[in-house]
Amino acid sequence: MHRTQFFLALVLSASAQVASAAAELLPAALIRIPESVSSVFIADVSSGRFHRFAYLDGEIAESDSVYMSIGQAGAGKQRSGDRRTPIGVYFVTEQLDTTRLHEKYGVSAFPLDYPNAWDERADRSGDGIWVHGVDPEGGQRPRQDTDGCIALPNEALLALIPDFEANVTPVVVMRDVSWVAESENDALRLELEGAVADWADSQVKGDLHAYLKRYDDDFQRWGLSKTEWSSLAVKAANRAPDALGVSELLLVRYPDDDEIYLSRFRLRHVRDGTSVDMMKRLYWRRTESGALRIIAENDG
Repeated sequence: MHRTQFFLALVLSASAQVASAAAELLPAALIRIPESVSSVFIADVSSGRFHRFAYLDGEIAESDSVYMSIGQAGAGKQRSGDRRTPIGVYFVTEQLDTTRLHEKYGVSAFPLDYPNAWDERADRSGDGIWVHGVDPEGGQRPRQDTDGCIALPNEALLALIPDFEANVTPVVVMRDVSWVAESENDALRLELEGAVADWADSQVKGDLHAYLKRYDDDFQRWGLSKTEWSSLAVKAANRAPDALGVSELLLVRYPDDDEIYLSRFRLRHVRDGTSVDMMKRLYWRRTESGALRIIAENDG
């Protein structure tokens, strides 16, 4: 077995798949959740609910659902100051001490990493999107009452604080949640797992053609077009890794963007006896021919 294939087979088999009892429905967005991610939050704009999904007896199931308030102008953030809550897949970056902040942030606050690579590619701007509490004297806020953040009742946020893990916990903000049986995502999960494995394997083999073929013609990174970025990849081809290990693979169907999928994973880069670990995100788009191609990427 090829060295990279061994790495991938080992880590993929060791990670848990999204699973549920036959009667259990899950959000269609959750394609694959690794065991390293103990909680996933789904912010459902249409219902005004903030759902928590967690591992229970080896399966992913909903464990909490609480009321939430979003931006005064609704969802679908495009620019700084539009008072809209962004739609997308974000990760908690840290927990803030709100004792020195305005009372409106309540008992705690968790910044999200908006804008991400997909937002930047779509020219969305702004920052400061948090999940936070509410003014203790203000009571429950209306459904649309923030400057773009997600506000939870203080009691609910206090109960959820242990489930927010910096740079690990995803918050998926959606206009509306579609619910499916876990088995309905099986074929898509296997296809995306294979795409990530092939992406890694092409680098170890030094197969530059196969590697670049994985990238969409409209791919952009660092402000570079596909052609410009490919030139850099060609120059770096002589520094191919001895092995790449993929683990902690998260797969999510991207909200509001048909046929866009996020893969986020830990990538172990091994070269000359030295290994370096980093988190990697690849955003995949399905082409008209049905192929999966990378349309954006970033680290973290």
